[in-house]
Amino acid sequence: MQLPQLKSPLARAVVPVGLGIGFFAVLMAATWGMASYISHRPSNITNLGAKIFEVGPVESIARAVNAGGPLLFPDLKSPNGTRSIVLDHTGADPTRGWQVYYGHPADSDASCLVTHTPNTRKFTDCNKRTLAPEQLALPTDVRPIVENRTTLFIDLRGGK
Repeated sequence: MQLPQLKSPLARAVVPVGLGIGFFAVLMAATWGMASYISHRPSNITNLGAKIFEVGPVESIARAVNAGGPLLFPDLKSPNGTRSIVLDHTGADPTRGWQVYYGHPADSDASCLVTHTPNTRKFTDCNKRTLAPEQLALPTDVRPIVENRTTLFIDLRGGK
């Protein structure tokens, strides 16, 4: 079957442009449809980011913790905010003494998130209690890693 031939100069100019615009409109609609489908089913999203979070140079992070208190990282583990992580350091050796806690009290569930009191080692929970880092929940699936005595990471993969 032979395709019809466009005879007028106007048709030869307008039809290909119209087909191109139509193609990109269909492509844009398909992309929007996929994004809409994915965004309405967040429970199906399992890999949102890196499994190992690079915090930075171990010596400068240790100085920051010693000067301003433990570091609070919201939402490193999950998209819903229930897995905030607190990074603490004790001792004089910047390559040792790192501890990770969840950002909620050990005696409460993950919905009771804490806030850090600036330049202290204290946190305030949802019940307005003042807590030390040691009173926060210890994670079983998150741990600090010092690599080559230079870089600090937080391992979010779980396990030891």
